[in-house]
Amino acid sequence: MYHSGETTDIDFVVRRLAHDHPHQPIVAIGISLGGNVLLKWLGEHGDRIPSQFHGAVAISTPYDLERSSRSIERGFSRVYTHYFLRSLRAKAILKLAQYPGIFDASALSRSRTLYEFDNAVTAPVHGFSSAHDYYQRSSSLWFLSGIRRTTLLLNSYDDPFLPRAVLDDVSCVAQTNPALSTEFWHHGGHVGFVSGRMPFQTRFYAEERAIEFLAHQVA
Repeated sequence: MYHSGETTDIDFVVRRLAHDHPHQPIVAIGISLGGNVLLKWLGEHGDRIPSQFHGAVAISTPYDLERSSRSIERGFSRVYTHYFLRSLRAKAILKLAQYPGIFDASALSRSRTLYEFDNAVTAPVHGFSSAHDYYQRSSSLWFLSGIRRTTLLLNSYDDPFLPRAVLDDVSCVAQTNPALSTEFWHHGGHVGFVSGRMPFQTRFYAEERAIEFLAHQVA
């Protein structure tokens, strides 16, 4: 089930890789909600992360899930929300058929926003008291100060899923944590950062920058 703060999967994978390949450096890239999970995991475990893990890049991360959820209910982002919710509802209905009673079906049918869906489904399924509780306990913003591996935070100020104020808060935290590097561009959208002449001379800056950054960590 959808859970933007679930970190046990990545913890298992990294520790298994470190155990099976003790001399192989490990790096990771998290994109969008995957970036939130990656950063939360890094902050949760701090120095307890396997020594083989050398660095990470998080691209277009929604560091504050509650403010992000509210932001995507405005403007053109509502188009994305409409399709995302339709997919989430369909999956939730299938899950409810497998596990009757894990959430209130009537609350699901009344949900018209991502916040309402998380309040009706995500929160009760994963043991949170409400969507607010889920967002507060799962947002990577509150875990950034605990990160101890070199990490690049790549975002754009015109990301429709994230208010600029959130990036200002992230910048404040990053200034106090030497493990964090920030690149916040004026343009790039959400998981965009596309430039060059299309379609034959297109550049994808986020991918190029992530590879360049991580290559330095394992050199």
